[in-house]
Amino acid sequence: MTRRFRTSAALAIVGVAIIVGTAGCSAGDPDPSSSPATVRPTPTASSAPTPTAPEFLPELSAAENLAFFDRVNGGVIAANGAAAGRDFIDALAAAGFDKTQMQVTADTTTIGDAADSMQFSVLFQGECLVGQYGPKSGGYHGAVRPPLGTGACLVGQTRPIDW
Repeated sequence: MTRRFRTSAALAIVGVAIIVGTAGCSAGDPDPSSSPATVRPTPTASSAPTPTAPEFLPELSAAENLAFFDRVNGGVIAANGAAAGRDFIDALAAAGFDKTQMQVTADTTTIGDAADSMQFSVLFQGECLVGQYGPKSGGYHGAVRPPLGTGACLVGQTRPIDW
């Protein structure tokens, strides 16, 4: 045998010995006589807290009512994926928000096409609850923003809420 072949064969044998020797070091069942197994109870459905739906709390801040605002608007979208501005305004008014403090942008462009998105807002406790929805806005978004210097919530032309 050549020296090179013997070295390769020796390295192969050493490698196999290492693999075989460490196989006994792998994690296996512990010795049952050394420590008893601990059984943990599985939580049941009744032990988990049930989340409550957000409620309208008119005495609290806009930020504390944002989840309720979002829930109302999410309900509008669930009922009608092509909801228009009036749908949001009507639902928010029915939920308890003051319609006289609301603004909404147009549902259509000046040439009559559907708007890429619409915005609607409620001036509430000195802040603005603002929602945006439409095919180009990536779904629904709700936020609390400070009012503009004019006291309004939305920039630009809004449509009259006269219904």
